[in-house]
Amino acid sequence: MTVLLRLVLALTLTFAAVCTPAAAASAPAPAAHRQTVAAGPAAALRPGGDRTAEPVRIAVILTLLALIPALAICMTPFIRIIVVLSMIRHAFGMPETPPNQVLVSLAIFLTAFTMMPALSAINDHALRPFLDGRISVTEGMTEAAGPLRNFMLRQVHDSDIKAVYDISKQPLPARAADVGTMQLTSAFMLNELRVSFKIGFVVLLPFLLIDLVVSSVLLSLGMLMVPPSTLSLPIKVLMFVLIDGWSLVLQGVVGSFR
Repeated sequence: MTVLLRLVLALTLTFAAVCTPAAAASAPAPAAHRQTVAAGPAAALRPGGDRTAEPVRIAVILTLLALIPALAICMTPFIRIIVVLSMIRHAFGMPETPPNQVLVSLAIFLTAFTMMPALSAINDHALRPFLDGRISVTEGMTEAAGPLRNFMLRQVHDSDIKAVYDISKQPLPARAADVGTMQLTSAFMLNELRVSFKIGFVVLLPFLLIDLVVSSVLLSLGMLMVPPSTLSLPIKVLMFVLIDGWSLVLQGVVGSFR
């Protein structure tokens, strides 16, 4: 977790430096750099020199850039929202409608809406002070981890944290503040999966009843060759539209976060 937060802050600082090349070029060179230039090419080629460290640092940042999506998925409401939306799609009997791009985009925006207080706190207490040079990297990581940990702690249950510590064979801490970030993230994901399946069961039940009723009617009429999905699909879509199902489901999912 410390490495990921360091990566996010380092990426922000790097992008800010790249976006202002003119200011960097017009700024006076530091004393250490003037001494390196004066010392000649031998000093620049020594191990640990600036010319070696800067490309390596950029390469490491670009390599770890792939971990940012995993961080956004594991520590945000994205898991619960996307699982519920996928269950709605399967409840209709249309595994490809709406498309994956639509569901993922909707889940991303709902995740941003839900995480807006935490993101605002991170921006006000960690990102802006770090970019302004008022706090160090360590202080910035501590301030950035606080809102995320508070959000996850509000969602998880003690049983989830205990299960994760039992799996890792570590003693359970006495206070919530002492819970490790890795264990807290795992417990948060476990809780999100459990809650999303509970919501999915409530969503699937009405559609299941419609399928049973349609199957019973077709069986009683002797229409054994007619697939029940042929008649149940339009009925399910009509019912979902009439009750404004998308709004009800999304309000319920977003409102389930504490």
